[in-house]
Amino acid sequence: MTRKPALPVDAILPEIISSLKHNSSIVIEAPPGAGKTTRVPPALLELVRGEVVVLEPRRIAVRLAARRVAWELGEQVGETVGYQVRFEEVAGPRTRLRFVTEGVLTRRLISDPGLRGVDAVVLDEFHERHLDSDLALALLKRLQKTRPGLRIVVMSATLEADPVARYLGDCPIVRSDGKLFELSIRHLPYSPEPLHVQVRKAVEMLTDDDHPGHTLIFLPGAAEIRRAMRECEAVGRRAELLLLPLHGDLPPAEQDRAVLPSSQRKLIFATNVAESSVTVEGVTAVIDSGLARVATYSPWTGLPTLHIKRVSKASARQRAGRAGRTGPGRVLRLYPEEDYVRRPEHDTPEIERSDLSQLGLALRAMRVKHFDNIDWLTAPPVAAIQNAELLLDRLGAAGDMAQRLARYPLPPRLSRILVEAMERGVGEDGCVAAALLGSGARSDKSDLLAAIESQESQQDDRLLQHIRQLRRIARPPRQSRHDDDAMLISVLTGFPDRVARRRTGNQVLLSTGVSAELAGEPPPYEFMIAVDAEDRKEKPLPLIRMTARIEPEWLIDLFPDHVREQSSVTWNRVAERVEAVSALLYDELVIQESRDARPEAEAAAALLAQKAMEAGIERFVDAEVLNLFMARVEFAGFEKPDISQVLQDLCSGLRSFAELKSAAKHFIPLLEQKVDSRRLQELAPLNIRLQNGRQTKVHYEHGKPPWIASRLQDFFGMRETPRIGVDRTPVVIHLLAPNQRPVQTTTDLAGFWERLYPQVRRELMRRYPRHAWPERP
Repeated sequence: MTRKPALPVDAILPEIISSLKHNSSIVIEAPPGAGKTTRVPPALLELVRGEVVVLEPRRIAVRLAARRVAWELGEQVGETVGYQVRFEEVAGPRTRLRFVTEGVLTRRLISDPGLRGVDAVVLDEFHERHLDSDLALALLKRLQKTRPGLRIVVMSATLEADPVARYLGDCPIVRSDGKLFELSIRHLPYSPEPLHVQVRKAVEMLTDDDHPGHTLIFLPGAAEIRRAMRECEAVGRRAELLLLPLHGDLPPAEQDRAVLPSSQRKLIFATNVAESSVTVEGVTAVIDSGLARVATYSPWTGLPTLHIKRVSKASARQRAGRAGRTGPGRVLRLYPEEDYVRRPEHDTPEIERSDLSQLGLALRAMRVKHFDNIDWLTAPPVAAIQNAELLLDRLGAAGDMAQRLARYPLPPRLSRILVEAMERGVGEDGCVAAALLGSGARSDKSDLLAAIESQESQQDDRLLQHIRQLRRIARPPRQSRHDDDAMLISVLTGFPDRVARRRTGNQVLLSTGVSAELAGEPPPYEFMIAVDAEDRKEKPLPLIRMTARIEPEWLIDLFPDHVREQSSVTWNRVAERVEAVSALLYDELVIQESRDARPEAEAAAALLAQKAMEAGIERFVDAEVLNLFMARVEFAGFEKPDISQVLQDLCSGLRSFAELKSAAKHFIPLLEQKVDSRRLQELAPLNIRLQNGRQTKVHYEHGKPPWIASRLQDFFGMRETPRIGVDRTPVVIHLLAPNQRPVQTTTDLAGFWERLYPQVRRELMRRYPRHAWPERP
């Protein structure tokens, strides 16, 4: 057996084993580099007879940990120690210690909920709180009720151990102090320069001081690593430094170069894979960008994406700790100290910020009916559960279909596409589509079929590898030809809620009822799926980057429960008439429509009346007559009839403005029927008979008293002012000269004769000498 170097965690191994002899669960807290990943799991082999499964958050940690433990046992990987990641398994018949990624354990629990043959499960780096690790812990705790001998070991460097211990029945907590040398931590002021330039300047600061040992540089992702390495090439040559990348997408041989001992000083440009699980020997300095690519998801597609975010204080401390394992270390943080102070203590668990559809699919595949049936360490948000359940229902992910979808290491939408493609004989193309959509890579093609076809001539190694891996799992039969319709129908089954119809210009209407904008030229087809879209902060409409053609008939065939008929009436603005519209809707999107000039009578009358009111009632009815009638009603104190309702009654059986104009002569009579006409005539008469027998018209205006107008001579012999209405209101009298112009206005006729008439008489005699103007009329 290989001679193993002593590690800090060795000191607590006896306590761990002793605790697990009397308890089914334990929480271990140990700092980075203490050796918990490589020393605790093999120690469990002496405690249990069955298999020990170690859950790691990343593929690189799985491979390196398995190789390290196998080396310490003096074996090759695949003997006592094996590993399994997505699309890759190295194990043999004697394997008892298996390092796996989180998704691997989830799929094993789906296929074998009792975990036959497994006696212990170690959840390493649990502080990262990935969805699968939370699910694994919840399912393992549930399984312990029927398998009390199953051991659960939760390990972390920065975990808040007490809540986890309480969740596991107040299980023991074992802590290792580890060994951390003094660290010199310096925060650099904010810089507007690009990140790769900031990294190069930080490297120069260390090389100018002739700092010994390797330098570990934490960057968000592979793209930032490539840029920073190019920027640092010159300083690397001057200082004779070896520049090496370290991230999860590298081939194992390149990952080994970064982590294995080297006599030449190294600049190791790493993602957060080097923050935990992976220990790089000889690191004495850390440059921390304070950033990481954090798994999130697109609300539009429901597919996983990575966004750059600031790391928590716990992550920053863990990164810094990498520089103090073998001696005093230096840490340069590329952000001010006040930035660090404002950061959260810990990262938010994925279960509180992620799409839960894949989690929900795993539960359904295990016949767990609802999220509430699981006792979670952190309860998922209700809204996220509802969204996940809604999507899974749309995908038909229930019963056997849920198990078929869960077979693939893909988001539920992409699994649904692949399952349908296999059924329709286009499995090879289905693997390409699933790999392409799952890669998150931007294509220069705005049409999905064109993007799929272009992959055949491109040399994207990662994408090609993903395609090969999916084909290895799905094992699709060889396709003799492409069947575009079958492939597009398969895509539709994965995006049933992203159907759209082209409108004018670059706009489309989605089946959810909202509008969106196409990024490029509008496609030649009318109906489509928005397979790649995103919301934009600066603009109100979402942007659709990639579409796929569909036919409306497919929606009717595939999703009959989401298709409904709707009859309505609409206004033909040009013909000025009501028409019947029969529409077939998919959710809120019209997919077929027909018009008829004979709409349903009641709905047609309501719409015709509405449009007539909008156009103005005076277009159809004499406004003067209408206003007079309404003013009389108001003066009489009657409740005003509803003009719009009377108009709708008039519109019964009518469909156009032309017909309404012909029928409008009946409007006022219909209006009069709404009041007591006899009583109206008593209280607000149209005419008043004067003493000389002459009839004079009574004028009514809104908000004004009624008035009459006639020649002054017509009132000779009258002493009393005419009065009308409930309150016997005196009418306003306009007394007219022979030229029909008023010479006086009064509501007191007797007072006029007494006080004003003599003066008016003199003036009238002068102007109209041929008329008789008696002194006492």
